[in-house]
Amino acid sequence: MRGVAQISQFIHVDQFGYAPAAEKVAVLSNPVQGYNAALNYSPPATMEVRNHITNAVAFSGPVSIWNNGNTQANSGDQGWWFDFSALTAAGTYYVFDPVNNQRSAVFEIAANPYGKVMLAAMKMFYYNRCNMAKAAPFAQSKWTDGNNFMNPSQDANCRYVYDQDNAALEKDLTGGWFDAGDYNKYVSFTHSPLHDLLYAYEENPTVFSDNFNIPESKNGIPDILDEVKWELDWLFKMTNADGSTHNKMGSRNYSENISSPPSANVDGRYYGPTCTSASATIASVFSHAALVYAGIPALAAYAAQLEAKAVSCFDYVLPFFNTNTLQTNCDDGSIVSGDADVAVGPQRNMMVIAAIYLFERTGNAIYNQFVVSNYAATDVMSSGYWGVDATELQDALLRYAKLPAANPTVAAAILNSAGTAVDGNWNDFFGWTEADLYRAFMPDWSYHWGSNMPKADYANVNRTMLKAGLGDAASLRRKATEQIHYFHGVNPQGLVYLSNMYSIGGDRCANEIYHTWFNDGTVYDNALTSPNGPAPGYVVGGPNADYTIATQSPPYGQPRQKSYLDFNTGWPTNSWEITEPAIYYQAAYVRLLGHVTLPVEDPLPVELAYFNLKELDNGQAQLYWKTVSETDNDRFEIERSGNGTDFKMIGEVKGSQTTAQPHDYTFTDTEVPAATVYYRLKQVDADGGYEHSRIIALYRNGDAAFRIGPNPLTDYIDIQMPPQTGRTTVKLTNMAGVEVIHRDMDGNGRISVPGLAGGIYLLRIEKDRDRIFTQLVFKN
Repeated sequence: MRGVAQISQFIHVDQFGYAPAAEKVAVLSNPVQGYNAALNYSPPATMEVRNHITNAVAFSGPVSIWNNGNTQANSGDQGWWFDFSALTAAGTYYVFDPVNNQRSAVFEIAANPYGKVMLAAMKMFYYNRCNMAKAAPFAQSKWTDGNNFMNPSQDANCRYVYDQDNAALEKDLTGGWFDAGDYNKYVSFTHSPLHDLLYAYEENPTVFSDNFNIPESKNGIPDILDEVKWELDWLFKMTNADGSTHNKMGSRNYSENISSPPSANVDGRYYGPTCTSASATIASVFSHAALVYAGIPALAAYAAQLEAKAVSCFDYVLPFFNTNTLQTNCDDGSIVSGDADVAVGPQRNMMVIAAIYLFERTGNAIYNQFVVSNYAATDVMSSGYWGVDATELQDALLRYAKLPAANPTVAAAILNSAGTAVDGNWNDFFGWTEADLYRAFMPDWSYHWGSNMPKADYANVNRTMLKAGLGDAASLRRKATEQIHYFHGVNPQGLVYLSNMYSIGGDRCANEIYHTWFNDGTVYDNALTSPNGPAPGYVVGGPNADYTIATQSPPYGQPRQKSYLDFNTGWPTNSWEITEPAIYYQAAYVRLLGHVTLPVEDPLPVELAYFNLKELDNGQAQLYWKTVSETDNDRFEIERSGNGTDFKMIGEVKGSQTTAQPHDYTFTDTEVPAATVYYRLKQVDADGGYEHSRIIALYRNGDAAFRIGPNPLTDYIDIQMPPQTGRTTVKLTNMAGVEVIHRDMDGNGRISVPGLAGGIYLLRIEKDRDRIFTQLVFKN
């Protein structure tokens, strides 16, 4: 191999990895249309997979051309597939092009490659909790914050938006999650995420253990149900005794819905009017939740409360339903910004869903008769369209069809309708197809605002049909499984569509998300260039072919899968149409991820605030570090190296054994060699799990740290690295996230940048998969 291979923009793999028995296919792309059309790539006939540690060839095999070399219209790329499924040995690897000397991101083959990904994805809901401080050990140090929206006239004393001076109408509406990128809370918008999270647990209960490191962990209840309960408890507060339910709560003006971090907001908060769509939402969600929580002995009483409230809300909506007077125009925008109104059809669906779960829960024939009388008029049954627009209804209908006491005629009609859809497979909704170069097919029209939700839901509906015993099981399973890799880097951008996943194994991640907390210009702005960056694990909206701002290209005017930009600016670029996260995108992804994740192990219990050293007057090295919090921390082993690669243990310091408290540590190396030396910590928990800290160095004999110059740039960059840094990869990326320079280096050197456009760039030096130096540079 000629030096360290370049990490390629054209070799796409799941950046987290694959299970040993999983199908493993790298996508190789040649851009033809779109923002990167000036680039080109042609792979050799044979590619390799190499061991990341030894660089030894672990597998080699042929490359197959996709679709006879045609360009895929919705990605703008030609491509090839490289199948290395035969490689099953556990380890870390990369796909290697031996002719062009390029390689993929490093990935794992491991029994549970997505365990930490699941922890990060579920942690999004914790970070989006309203009216809760984000504190260690549950929040990482960069994303701690005080309590939010608990000032006067905020959530504990919420006023009615149409009678704002009337203190007698104040309500305690604390709890729940921020809906998306804003801080408001909407009842009807909880319908799909809560059903998805409940099904995520029902379908794969062993995945969702009691150790996800949230405040309720270790209470004997699966953490996903604790997290869902945080939202359910708020929904109880939005519901009145008669079953009427307020549609939403939040700020009156856009200018009041901004502040970073959330604790900084002091503006008043207001709740809106009641609406049948809000009550129908509660009836639907609470009836499902009552079934799930009844399976947890400690929550049996809570399940009964959920059932009672579901019945109350169902009964409240029923007269409106029977007289065709369901309310569809309750939200006039007095509370910004999302429109919480729901059309008649979806409200009808909610009522049928509620009746199905209430019938399963209670056995009451009244609910069975309601299903019999109204199922045919639901959106799915009346149209025969089993897609991703009504997944909650599909789940419920197919569940009803399997109930022992279901009406046999209705059950048969449901299964026949679903079976016809699967067998007819209009537009390749169901089962595996090679129609997508990136192996995660969905129809062109699904690349709209929030496209990552249908991308996950096409997998989820395939799992639903599989569960119902319909269609070709192997094909449905393959379709559902392959969709996950799209989120993890097998897409035209080669991007992990989750925020800031570098510490979890991502090589190129969503660096910016449109979220008020992690707003443009704040310390949370960008994962690479800001002090903190956004919290990990937020699923972005995704490519949006309907993006509206013609002056911003990309994402405007691109092939559908390339209608994306890594940005978070507000008006007039409207990045919320691309990178805004939401609880409904997140829940659909979590449900999808649950099918390919094994039970999640305990997260390691220690987070470091810093790790540094200083040279004492006698030449000894004093190491000092501080933990943000600790749980079950047994010890730190101190390791030293003369070359930054081969480390040996030279001592240990016992952990403090405290919980959720910072602690300071020191260790003095009394036998420091005369040459430059490197140190790292190995933190070991009480169960024997461990992880290593970053590497720090004590430079001797004129050795120095990284130096970059000139800055601003002229026609070159001179890079000085510490001795024995070894082979590195140097990347220069513009502020649009496009990599403009990519070079491999072995020690100091000069990189020519003739013709580089003026602007701000991010220089990043990487060794293996770790960023070891990052600096902003400027070109006049």
